[in-house]
Amino acid sequence: MGLYVNPGNEEFYNASLRSKIYVDKTEMIKFTNSQLFGEHKNICVSRPRRFGKSIAANMLVAYYSRGCDSKELFEKFKIAEDAGFEEHLNKYNVIHLNMQQFLGRTKTIDEMLELLTRKVTRELKREFANVTYYEEDLVSVIEEIYSQTHSFFVFIIDEWDCIFRVKGNDTDAQKIYLNFLRDLLKNQPYCVLAYMTGILPIKKYGEHSALNMFDEYSMTNQRELAEFTGFTEQEVQELCPAYDMPYEKMKQWYDGYDLKGIQIYNPRSVVMSLLGHDFDSYWTKTETYEALKKYIQMDMYNLKELVTKLIAGSSVAINPDKFQNDMTTFASADDVLTLLVHLGYLTYDFDTRTVHIPNQEVQKEFINCIEDGGWEPVMDAIRKSIERMPIAPV
Repeated sequence: MGLYVNPGNEEFYNASLRSKIYVDKTEMIKFTNSQLFGEHKNICVSRPRRFGKSIAANMLVAYYSRGCDSKELFEKFKIAEDAGFEEHLNKYNVIHLNMQQFLGRTKTIDEMLELLTRKVTRELKREFANVTYYEEDLVSVIEEIYSQTHSFFVFIIDEWDCIFRVKGNDTDAQKIYLNFLRDLLKNQPYCVLAYMTGILPIKKYGEHSALNMFDEYSMTNQRELAEFTGFTEQEVQELCPAYDMPYEKMKQWYDGYDLKGIQIYNPRSVVMSLLGHDFDSYWTKTETYEALKKYIQMDMYNLKELVTKLIAGSSVAINPDKFQNDMTTFASADDVLTLLVHLGYLTYDFDTRTVHIPNQEVQKEFINCIEDGGWEPVMDAIRKSIERMPIAPV
């Protein structure tokens, strides 16, 4: 059992059985099992911060990793009722990477990838001590392991997009990173599943992407994974009476993410509200709202008028398809608003291709940003229309 190669199940054990509130999302494993070995084995899931990305990644590690025995752990959850539960349980070599950890310890992309390669290859050589290695780069090491042992690998990559958030203007570093992931994962027979998760969808360069083999599940279309993106309406309805909390007010504060007909609640905020027995802006307090202020205070693309409409409860039409999936490239209001969808500040209606503010918690954040920006004319318009808002006034 290693830190990166065939890790144990402690992280998921702590997040599930040792947490005061855990909502069972293990049925997502049925979906990833259905993609193993096939042409759709490369999955990129993007969600806002604190929407359970790392818990889901740690769940998959605990399920697939040969470095632990997780049968007893998962028998407590819904996935154990599936007929194929034991078929893939702890059967694969898992490489689990949190890219933020490597980026935070280095200064350049080359240093980051060198550190990652050194750490992972060291554990691989310890795990596969009988394999003869001829080259030291990570891809070559895994190729030799596969060639000599026919061992299959599952890759679980968390915070995959941290490069684009931390080094937003360094396009050379971004391309080096994308090419590294392409060489590691694309058309490699040793890879039977690659699951990447982060806030942003995969970065586009021109008409093509280095990672065009991935199926994407984002906040503009979560597809089959919608119910696993946050807490569903039924799950929150079951939680509220258990903690003597009013469901309708919980819905008003933290609901509103409409993923193709499935209503999703902000999981972080619901948990904090239930535990604290109050209603507050818990999700937005996990990080300064400077990022949001930067975009909605941009005096371009008619954003003031659009934000005014959003705060007043209206929807705004957008085209999310041209967004370049980074935090620096904007050619229109559509790009800015699409970014806010991926950050969780807006929700996107797939059928009408419109965005709106999802709930009272996020609405408060928009109003705070506008007040800080000195938009008095905007605030006057908002005050006049606030009584018509479908979301209760804050």
